[in-house]
Amino acid sequence: MKGNDAIRVERIPLLTRGTWILVALMAVGGGAMAYRFARGLGASTHLSDHYPWGLWVGMDILVGVALAAGGFTITAGIHILGMRRYRPVARAAVLTAFLGYCLVIMGEIVDIGKPLAFWHPLVMWQHHSVLFEVVWCIALYTLVLALEFSPSLLEGVGRHAAARVLRRKAVVLPLVIAGVTLSFHHQSSLGNLFLIVPEKLHPLWYSPRIGLLFFLSAVAAGLSMVSFQSMASSWALKRGYETEILRGLARGTTWALLVYLAARLADLAWRGGVALLWAPGTATRLFWFEVGVGVLLPLPVLAWAGWRRGGVPLLLSGQVLVLLGVVLNRFDTNFLAQASHGGTYFPSWMEVAVTLGLIALGVFVYRLAVLRLPVFPRVEAGARPA
Repeated sequence: MKGNDAIRVERIPLLTRGTWILVALMAVGGGAMAYRFARGLGASTHLSDHYPWGLWVGMDILVGVALAAGGFTITAGIHILGMRRYRPVARAAVLTAFLGYCLVIMGEIVDIGKPLAFWHPLVMWQHHSVLFEVVWCIALYTLVLALEFSPSLLEGVGRHAAARVLRRKAVVLPLVIAGVTLSFHHQSSLGNLFLIVPEKLHPLWYSPRIGLLFFLSAVAAGLSMVSFQSMASSWALKRGYETEILRGLARGTTWALLVYLAARLADLAWRGGVALLWAPGTATRLFWFEVGVGVLLPLPVLAWAGWRRGGVPLLLSGQVLVLLGVVLNRFDTNFLAQASHGGTYFPSWMEVAVTLGLIALGVFVYRLAVLRLPVFPRVEAGARPA
């Protein structure tokens, strides 16, 4: 998408009743965050030795990284696979991914609890730690996303010549390749973190190939998130819907879900765990709820909407189900499907407040960016199919 193809959304006021709700959530979350730094995990969370990772890791990091995968999926599709028809959603996808990774970094700092020592992993290397690789890849990919979005920022402040330089293929293509490489590493490594808990994680989730499954599910989540934010911003900012692009994303999500489902079932069969699908117990119910909501139900919805020219409501419902399924998968892996060994976990109100505050911050900054920078293409306001 060229510079003159994007516009600012200037007719929408910056501060509305909804944005004040976001400000309130940010204020409460900021207060809970300050309390966590001052008093520690024990006073602010319901974490324990049985459940050392809770809502902050599950939602702010595992889910956040997966939902931000739209940045590398869309840019790879455009610049590597030649799918140029998706250019209109590229800037918004990169912006969403960049903000998502910034929030992931904030979530990591909150969970670790040492904001002034965030730079330690970058200089104090531990080559045998999966987290070392995750931290480095997330930091480098956040830098890549910042560079990919910088042309929109430069255009917003009138530096069009510099923006054109950064949009050249010689600059963009290496960034896209770096983004795909880094994303594959840390998306899969977040799953590989759970290889150290074979005695805790249920066999329906524990696998030597859990890293690959995390990556494949992140591809589906990224496509769904790009579609969701496109529809949500079109509604909120009174823009037209990019309907043909949304249908293409629905088709892409369908294929991504099929690959993920085939890989997960094949992995389960390879490990001799097919009988676990019918075993009585909470873990089995969690598995079928996760797969049913996030894969089996949205597959026919998205296939019909994508190939049979379904409307925006059908597209939205299918993509939301995929996003919910990824959230369930990360929650199941992180704490719901783990053996308690006598402990229980339910997040404290401060854990919830920090998470909602970070989400509100992301939505607020996203709104600010799309209102002040050329992010969206020109779409007629009347282009709103049922």
